[in-house]
Amino acid sequence: MPSAFFVVRATVADPARRAAFDTWYANTHLPDAAKSFGVTRAWRFWSLSDPSIHQAMYEFADQASLDRAMQSEDLKRLVADFNRDWPQVTRTRETLVLAEAFDR
Repeated sequence: MPSAFFVVRATVADPARRAAFDTWYANTHLPDAAKSFGVTRAWRFWSLSDPSIHQAMYEFADQASLDRAMQSEDLKRLVADFNRDWPQVTRTRETLVLAEAFDR
């Protein structure tokens, strides 16, 4: 079964808030989400073309694992925590399934 991914794209519009957001995400949110979801791996990115865009990607072993996480109480708690701590940060979420990987 192919890996599945959960991607969260956040827009941190205020440049003065980006360092604090980065610290919170690195030290609090990403470790909590990765542990709660039981992911294989997780990554975070800041966009080079638009510095306000932050993206986090969580890799799941398969779609069934992703589906369980998306229906979990942990996701509801993580969303509530994010909304509490960063109410001014808008975000979108997307789920993906791996179609192909090319390793060189």
